Amino acid sequence: MFIKFPPAARALMAGLALGCASSCAPAAPPANVGALAHPAVQSATSLSAAMLAVTRAGSRLVAVGERGVVLLSDDNGGSWRQARTPVRASLTAVQFVDDQLGWAVGHLGVILHTSDGGQTWVRQLDGVQTAALFTQAAEVIVPPASAEPARAYARLLTQDGPDKPFLGLRFSDAKNGIVVGAYNLALVTHDGGSSWQPLSQILPNPRSLHLYGISKVDNTIVIVGEQGLILRSDDGGHSFSALPSPYKGSWFGVMSARDGAWIVYGLRGSAYRSTDRGSSWEQAQTGVPASLTSGLLLHDGSLLLVTQTGDLLYSTNGGRSFEPRSAAAPTAIADVAQAADGSLTFATLRGPMRDPTRGAASR
Repeated sequence: MFIKFPPAARALMAGLALGCASSCAPAAPPANVGALAHPAVQSATSLSAAMLAVTRAGSRLVAVGERGVVLLSDDNGGSWRQARTPVRASLTAVQFVDDQLGWAVGHLGVILHTSDGGQTWVRQLDGVQTAALFTQAAEVIVPPASAEPARAYARLLTQDGPDKPFLGLRFSDAKNGIVVGAYNLALVTHDGGSSWQPLSQILPNPRSLHLYGISKVDNTIVIVGEQGLILRSDDGGHSFSALPSPYKGSWFGVMSARDGAWIVYGLRGSAYRSTDRGSSWEQAQTGVPASLTSGLLLHDGSLLLVTQTGDLLYSTNGGRSFEPRSAAAPTAIADVAQAADGSLTFATLRGPMRDPTRGAASR
């Protein structure tokens, strides 16, 4: 039940969702478990490695990607240098809660943490430890009959090995965070990652669909995934309910407009807007057939979506519609961040790229 993600998993998530849904045939466990035992290689070529996510840490930009590479920029994306990381597993998502504290997640069930703005990283968890956590949790569920699905899931994680990646994360502060990934994999922490607890068993996701993105919108936690999956928690993650989805293709992310509206986005240019916390949806016109890989609320209150074909789509009406303004990159864009000076930096298959039209995002 191993899902083989391409090197740029987030940028090419459309191909993954179409080509290998949860019902795809089992495959052999990965042969690169050794990537957990070795630090990322320090090399000048890392500056052009495939980057899968990028974010702000104060005034610093932090990009993460293949083979455990983490890159830092202190000049708004003009130049980059490589940080030291303890694994060679590809990293798919990154978030900071301030200019020092951040987390990154990725393949082989890796969760990394930094307390110095991304300069150095420590491993908090990996797929082997995750399987043990699920096994321990299943043993204390009562009554025993209720524990069987949890035990079956724990056995699967143990038998398959650490092959399942985390694909998204959301920390609301320095202590409380949730990470999500393939096959309904989800964990929660309340102590900044010093310990983690399984969350999968409370998610209304009986087919174990992949969880691609998570966000906290107006004190509500929203998880989105494949085949139109949308889950909502109104109590800080203690329980979740499944929401009606306006589209049966995969969602890769969710963001909030300044007026509080939610926008979910995903395959084939699909984006929908909700003003009632996901109870109903209206289609947001994007005008593109390419999959939408990331979204961002910009400094001026406008919204930005990026595509796997390098398009930039802006909305100035709260996400009701999006219009292309430029083709930003000659390759797939996996993620986008706005630097302190208002310029945009993209995580791409060719490394981090700065928008050549500096300041376009703030117009």
